[in-house]
Amino acid sequence: MAEVLVYVDHVDGAVRKPTLELLTLARRIGSPVAVALGAGAADTAAVLGEHGAVKVLTHDASEYADYLVVPKVDALQAAVESVSPAAVLVPSSAEGKEIAARLALRIGSGIITDAIDIEAGDEGPVATQSVFAASFTTKSRVSKGIPVITVKPNSAAVEAAPADAAVEALAVSFSAQATGTKVTGRTPRESTGRPELTEAAIVVSGGRGVNGAENFAIIEALADSLGAAVGASRAAVDAGWYPHTNQVGQTGKSVSPQLYIASGISGAIQHRAGMQTSKTIVAINKDAEAPIFDLVDYGVVGDLFDVVPSLTEEIKTRKG
Repeated sequence: MAEVLVYVDHVDGAVRKPTLELLTLARRIGSPVAVALGAGAADTAAVLGEHGAVKVLTHDASEYADYLVVPKVDALQAAVESVSPAAVLVPSSAEGKEIAARLALRIGSGIITDAIDIEAGDEGPVATQSVFAASFTTKSRVSKGIPVITVKPNSAAVEAAPADAAVEALAVSFSAQATGTKVTGRTPRESTGRPELTEAAIVVSGGRGVNGAENFAIIEALADSLGAAVGASRAAVDAGWYPHTNQVGQTGKSVSPQLYIASGISGAIQHRAGMQTSKTIVAINKDAEAPIFDLVDYGVVGDLFDVVPSLTEEIKTRKG
């Protein structure tokens, strides 16, 4: 069976969930070969093997931490040349998409970004995408070179498939461009204790109807009762009510959770583009004509200042 390269997103050896989803998808089209780079790369082997990786290529060098994406592109290119894979799968984060685009250009291949599914095809992997602000679903394949595909988080359920993952050192020669952009400093993001927005199974978002930064406390309370991430519409972010890092939409982050709760969000196309692929959508809005109700699974016409706290209390009561 052909091998499929999977770029590993990890933090000091702790593998992030989107990578495990990629391994699940990779098994549909071949044998997953994981590429883990940087500090803790060797520590990823156990969990990668538990989720189907037949081989883990590792390489650690200071360049991965000291410089931006080019060293990682150099390493992935080396992996491609070593393995000659049927495809390369990369998590669809901002960094992941830049790595994938640079890699595709280098190896002369086509690229598909923000796929939400992958299946085997007669002429190569077929990727499903949600396009034009999630108004259409398309299926496409790369017609030139080794397909490079980025996949949105929460696109596949993580499935364990234990394999004996052989760990091999990857030989990497960094290009002259690798040290072109140096990281001069880092500021740790303050932890909220909530899951990462793009990876969360449940997202609770607030919009213009929240009517103030101080009122986002009720959105956060609902999110915390569900173990969810907190999102915000562009209107709320532009008003300074919530950080831009939590913006959901075409100019923010795209999310695809199992459950998305929109509170006080009208449903402008900009916002819909970032959340329309959510599996179940619930909207709370006092305007019965709000566009958000056109795409929801469940809608509540009511004042969010009454509905959201009541919902939060009911959830707490049922959880005991």
